[in-house]
Amino acid sequence: MGYMAGGLVGLLDDVAALAKLAAASIDDVGAAASRASMKAAGVVIDDTAVTPTYVHGLAANRELPIIKRIATGSIRNKLLFILPAALVLSEFVPTLVEIILIFGGSFLCYEGAHKIVHAIKRDDHDHDVPAAVLGPAAEAATIKSAVRTDFILSAEIMVISLKEVIDESFVARGIILVVVAVFITIVVYGLVALIVKMDDIGLSMAERESESSQKVGRALVLGMPKVLLWLSIIGTAAMLWVGGHILLVGADELGWHWPYSVVHDAEHAVEDIARVGGVVAWLANTLISAVVGLAWGVVVMGVLSLVPKRADAAH
Repeated sequence: MGYMAGGLVGLLDDVAALAKLAAASIDDVGAAASRASMKAAGVVIDDTAVTPTYVHGLAANRELPIIKRIATGSIRNKLLFILPAALVLSEFVPTLVEIILIFGGSFLCYEGAHKIVHAIKRDDHDHDVPAAVLGPAAEAATIKSAVRTDFILSAEIMVISLKEVIDESFVARGIILVVVAVFITIVVYGLVALIVKMDDIGLSMAERESESSQKVGRALVLGMPKVLLWLSIIGTAAMLWVGGHILLVGADELGWHWPYSVVHDAEHAVEDIARVGGVVAWLANTLISAVVGLAWGVVVMGVLSLVPKRADAAH
């Protein structure tokens, strides 16, 4: 959980004021990759919260093999498809990267708003647990669905990370993004594996003779649903403020300065408050970004609701 906390703190930085990442030496690559990875924390948390639903309900002895295959598909998504496309675009049409990032920010806003709206309506079935059916066909369908979802999330992670190192040389960008891809995949699916097996660990501890082990085991079994719930809540909040911030900064860099100037005005209005001015200024930036993200997400939901469903189009 320490990594996630660190990633969330990293998201609080003002993207427009970030120091340019230096990657002139091998030592700088690790630092640059770390900074780039933290900027994608909102998507990482959502990925971590969503993935366990794909294996929950399936045979316990198949959970880790399925996670391994999903992780393999994830790294393939990042390295074979997303990374080459991102590098070529950043080299020849860097402005297009900003536009793609805005579309990605819109996707984050939509996802966050979708979760909030349907949580209020109590009718969110997008991530229902797959049917607990055994056999190769069921596993293959589960893995295919998870890898397809991962492609969207991985694209967001890689483009957000690319934006942080877009001024570096082509080779440096490639090395940094490879490090980010491998690091993020290990963190996400390592944590997913821990989450899905935590109840098994808890049950094993609860059956031991030691009273302290039994207490810890019961706490793990009872606590994991709450951990997943809070992970989902934090991921939703992170998506809204990251998505909103991407939109504000992207609009500013593409020439529409007014929206982001409002954010800066709000920050300047409170930054001189004694002792807590910096924190309050950050809160103002974050809150406005989240409100923008939620509002735009609701707009995107409304637009998409007007698009005929594939089934409807068939009729």
